[in-house]
Amino acid sequence: MPTITNIDDLKRIHRRRVPKMFYDYAESGSWTEQTFRENTSDFDKIRLRQRVAVDMSGRSTQSEMIGHKVTMPVALAPVGLTGMQHADGEIKAARAAEAFGVPFTLSTMSINSIEDVAQATNKPFWFQLYTMRDEDYVNRLIERARAAKCSALVITLDLQILGQRHKDIKNGLSAPPKLTPSSIANLMTKWRWGIEMLQTKNRSFGNIVGHVENISDTGDLSAWTAEQFDPSLDWGKIAKIKEKWGGKVILKGILDAEDAKMALQVGADAIIVSNHGGRQLDGALSSIRMLPSILDAVGDQIEVHLDSGIRSGQDVLKAMAMGASGTYIGRAFIYGLGAMGQAGVTRALEVIHKELDTTMALCGETQIGNLGRHNLLVPKDFEGDWQD
Repeated sequence: MPTITNIDDLKRIHRRRVPKMFYDYAESGSWTEQTFRENTSDFDKIRLRQRVAVDMSGRSTQSEMIGHKVTMPVALAPVGLTGMQHADGEIKAARAAEAFGVPFTLSTMSINSIEDVAQATNKPFWFQLYTMRDEDYVNRLIERARAAKCSALVITLDLQILGQRHKDIKNGLSAPPKLTPSSIANLMTKWRWGIEMLQTKNRSFGNIVGHVENISDTGDLSAWTAEQFDPSLDWGKIAKIKEKWGGKVILKGILDAEDAKMALQVGADAIIVSNHGGRQLDGALSSIRMLPSILDAVGDQIEVHLDSGIRSGQDVLKAMAMGASGTYIGRAFIYGLGAMGQAGVTRALEVIHKELDTTMALCGETQIGNLGRHNLLVPKDFEGDWQD
């Protein structure tokens, strides 16, 4: 294994190893990618307060997310097409998360199905639900997640209409990849990836193929998916889905204080402050910049988690010190998965954990729950002075 000291090391290997269309799928945002860039650059604006002569022994990064004990307050976010970054990618990522002691969230648009992941793991994982026009299909997805003993339903709210990602259109993104002269030329340089993909039967959307009528090829699937996201989703529908599920519900895609208050009203167990990694509304503010106003709106009445932009343990610490009660990594674990499979996901988690633990100690804290704004130096204009 090469020497990996940070997440960028994994990113470089990922780029070399994985076909261009799937690397670009992970490493892109919508339109100008302004929000995609600012998700990370805004973390850089926050500084840390160094404290010394503090007993740093007995440190612990252990915490809880919606009642689940976690090794550190980091969950693996739902990422579509994870099984195209590495053969059986969802299974390998879920196993790495389980062994490390953090939650794994399976996407509706996964390559490995709910049942595949459940069979390959020993502990419950979370399932992310996209709301579709086909209500019967949504109901069956919920039942399948319940049968697989998923311990939380993560409902994504910010994909009623698909934001345009220029790279995906130009690359002709599909699963499995369509064979064109340019894609064949690129695939020929990714022979290790190809050999591994040939050894699995899972090369298309496992939660859709075989579960939806009249889907016979990738062309049918692409058309169905493009038409299925539900533009009529509202808080009433969210409440009904919560009632059907009957278990823990996390609402993902909250980026406004008023929406956070509505999530509280429908009885969500947690919200995820997220702009879909900058892949939906380009020009929206970063998640970390919006976190304070959302916390002001809901206080401690609901768990507030943060997604989008986290690439290090220091980012995790900054989010927790700003008031989040949990965080999510998407691209950070995808880099590891694409680079080295399950071992790469484990390495990504190890890197983030070490960075979090060391930074916490150098900030003079020994317990993750003691982090607060006193550990940070935040610019006075960080939240911005915006005119409504």
